[in-house]
Amino acid sequence: MIINWYGEGCFKVQTGGLTLITDPFDSSIGLTPPRGKNNILLKTLTPWPLKSDEAKNEEEKEVRGAGEYEIQGITIQGFSLPKDSSDKFLKTAYKVTAENISLGFLGHLSEELPTEALEGLKDSDILFIPAGGKPFLDSEKAAKLIKQLEPKMVVGSFFKVPKLKRKAGDWKDLAEEIGQKPEILDKLSVRKKDLAEQKKTSMAVLKL
Repeated sequence: MIINWYGEGCFKVQTGGLTLITDPFDSSIGLTPPRGKNNILLKTLTPWPLKSDEAKNEEEKEVRGAGEYEIQGITIQGFSLPKDSSDKFLKTAYKVTAENISLGFLGHLSEELPTEALEGLKDSDILFIPAGGKPFLDSEKAAKLIKQLEPKMVVGSFFKVPKLKRKAGDWKDLAEEIGQKPEILDKLSVRKKDLAEQKKTSMAVLKL
């Protein structure tokens, strides 16, 4: 499994010939959007009420909201985040399982996880968590959540990078809070065997 990051909450996961992408954006935020075809599009933030996309590529399966999904051998479980949602938008956290590796995507999380999501995301192999502070989780809340969920690895999202137009904090605040010196990587290549051998939670930071 190979994982790349494009900024904010946008990750590309390549597994078994399939491509899953999370929370793509347009260039208005100052960063370069991902390109190419994707098999699965995962959205942790969607306008409410949900509307079908008539122009959607038939080859791309879009996942929005709570529920259980299975797409070409990849299983996805969505957990609603009622404290984070409003009458205008819906926030969702997801657990994605592929190659026997579980990925927990917390997306735009800014409040505590509800009980169902805590139970469902616990022991995820890799946890993708906001690492840049407001308007998302601050480093103290993020560190507490990492301790509760006990992932093998933590990967930061939504932190400050060059050209990003919104204000964001540094990933180093979260790293310091959890006592980690992260690996700085161009991409993350992972195997279940390697993750299983880890005794403690590690942290990785991906470059654009």
